Amino acid sequence: MRSTTRATLAFTIALGLGVPAAHARQAAPAPIDWLGRVAAPGLPSAERPFGTLREQAAMQQAWLQKRLDTFLPALMRKHGIDLWVVPMREYNEDPVFSSITAPETFAARRRTIYVFFDRCAAAGTSPGPSCIERIALGGTSQGGVFDARTSAIAVNQAVGGRNAELWGDEQWKLLVQVVGERKPKVIGINRSRVFAFNDGLSSGELEGMSEALGPMWAKTLKNAEALPLELIASRLPEEEAFFAKMNALVWQLSETMFSDRVIVPGKTRTSDLVWWWRQRVNDLGMGTWFQPSVNVQRQGATGRDLGDDPVIQPGDVLHSDLGITVARLNTDTQHLAYVLKPGETDAPAGLKHALANANTMQDISLEEIRPGRTGNEALGSVLSRMKAKGITGTMYTHPIGMHGHGAGPLVGLWDYQDGVPGRGDATVIPSMWFSIELQATTPVAEWGGQPVQMAQEEDMIIDAAGKVRWAHKRQDRLFLVRGAR
Repeated sequence: MRSTTRATLAFTIALGLGVPAAHARQAAPAPIDWLGRVAAPGLPSAERPFGTLREQAAMQQAWLQKRLDTFLPALMRKHGIDLWVVPMREYNEDPVFSSITAPETFAARRRTIYVFFDRCAAAGTSPGPSCIERIALGGTSQGGVFDARTSAIAVNQAVGGRNAELWGDEQWKLLVQVVGERKPKVIGINRSRVFAFNDGLSSGELEGMSEALGPMWAKTLKNAEALPLELIASRLPEEEAFFAKMNALVWQLSETMFSDRVIVPGKTRTSDLVWWWRQRVNDLGMGTWFQPSVNVQRQGATGRDLGDDPVIQPGDVLHSDLGITVARLNTDTQHLAYVLKPGETDAPAGLKHALANANTMQDISLEEIRPGRTGNEALGSVLSRMKAKGITGTMYTHPIGMHGHGAGPLVGLWDYQDGVPGRGDATVIPSMWFSIELQATTPVAEWGGQPVQMAQEEDMIIDAAGKVRWAHKRQDRLFLVRGAR
């Protein structure tokens, strides 16, 4: 992170911690607009821990080019797809859309048909970036990533004499020409009954394409199955480094939220923390892919007793489920805190032991989720090792990345602990990420044996070599919230 970015982030945290506004304004750097000029007096200073939107777009465009060059050739060869066709219409985009388009593209253009052709497959030569031809029938080149084809029809001089965009049946006719020139043995399409990520081809587009291709080419259509799934899931080392910074910021903001700088025991409600988080994320120029949640466990009280929006009290165990979205990447994190009672300096030993059980589950998960295994295989191993250690809990881990609940194998669901048919049968691959999500339930002596659930979630990276690590770190101590000082 650049020094100027650190200064900006320090300023934003100062505001979040209640530093007087006048002092914060004095500490803030002069706001700069995108042309490099000092902004006009009175304009608010920007809070940009991850740079401007323009800087992020340049970074994402570089990722896009490299991801397609790095992953797509090997994936097409691995799954036996000579030509992959991905047609879509505006506002009915295929789930793979955001993995193959530029950050400045928010929707398909009228209809866009993306075509990927492996020129080296027939010769049996090794796959590489130069082997894959990328064509867009309709739409744009996406910053030079695709060869964008336009209509042969020229529009009159009133609009500059440009060629018209491809439209309607003209697009299907051009697709037939592209296919006929390349003569693929297998044409991959995104159709699946298991994963939504593989099932982006709408019935109308399939009907139109099949009719245009005719029986000779239609018989070569094959469900692409894991090709789109694994392309969406695959991440670059540069993205891993960025993701680590995202997780570090989530940690920083979580620790601030779970502290006496934000919480006043006896006054603050859980909904106050939810909206504190939403506002801080928004103020920092980021988004979130789900509404955050904060809940309470209290000695002698049930969830029904506490209600939907309890006031936080000394002695409470707090739990948050939070995420941020930056540059099309998403995080997913669950953290825990304890509100100290008067005279306490630490959480009770029983609560710390309960957290340690969840930590043990995390350790086991990192060892069992590895390339080459299915999600169901990893789930079975985790649960078996938990049982051997006498830990009661559940495992419900999911991939993450371009989507919060991302492309790849599920490792359990909270209500499917015997395995997840279909979605748990996909295989873990290198260069993908997971949110290690789980909970351990442990009786706590200081609470009269009342079971306390320690639900944790931290993002994990599997790198290109198959090595596993936390994106940032995992929580092995409860955040402590003190009362009024």
